[in-house]
Amino acid sequence: MGVVPSKRIPWGAVAWLLTLQFFVVETIAQLRSPLPYSRSADVISALGDAVQPAHALMNASFVVQAGLIGAGAVALLPVLRGQAARPAVGLLGVAALGVLMVGVFPRLTSPALHTTGAVLYLAGSGLGVMALAYAVRPWSEALGTTLALLGLLATAMTVFYGAGVVGFLGEGGTERAAAYVLPVALALAGPSLWWLSRTRAEPDADRPTRRQRKAAERERERLERARRAAERDDALEAAARRARTAPAATDDPSHDLHDEDLHDDDLDPDDPWAGPRRRRER
Repeated sequence: MGVVPSKRIPWGAVAWLLTLQFFVVETIAQLRSPLPYSRSADVISALGDAVQPAHALMNASFVVQAGLIGAGAVALLPVLRGQAARPAVGLLGVAALGVLMVGVFPRLTSPALHTTGAVLYLAGSGLGVMALAYAVRPWSEALGTTLALLGLLATAMTVFYGAGVVGFLGEGGTERAAAYVLPVALALAGPSLWWLSRTRAEPDADRPTRRQRKAAERERERLERARRAAERDDALEAAARRARTAPAATDDPSHDLHDEDLHDDDLDPDDPWAGPRRRRER
């Protein structure tokens, strides 16, 4: 890709970092609630009900969250790499649309639209963070791995929440385990991408990753061991062949005597009947 437009990246990083505003507003809305409220038993959207004093603030936070997610994704698209870059932005856009619907359509006034928005947000969050993990891995394997684990956590908690398997976390706790992942992941990814794009060379899409380099190194070592083993077997086989053929030529005691007889087998003109021993005695 070309030169990364530097002015867009800081703004995208700031937008994703500001998604942490959700936690601040949620805490304020909970503290202002006159009704008993439990993060484990009660869902997040209950703070946006009209009976809550801070319902307008909570719903406004949902709407702002949608804008921060979408704006950051668009601004940071130039630093995302690989085939997962655009799917990541698309899935994060789905999550942004979902949280926007949650804020615009409270659960008591528009339950169907509110539920649809919640499903879009939770599904887009987990899948979007996993896609984002692959889009940032060319910059940093550590960052990519961390985001992948967060995405898996969000997806698993979304499945449990949708299936009603809440366990000791409770309904509200399970929903939060699924919903909280996205702002945490974005707050981590945005500033990291801005810093990496400023301090590191542009990642080469064709350059192998560390895992691929380790796999290639292991393959080279395996081939080298196989080559050495083949050479050792060839050497042992050659030595065995020499050991089988050498005694036939050197260990026969009659061999030297036969050669000596051939050399001394000249007839004595004075005594043609004399053997080699009698000729030597003369």
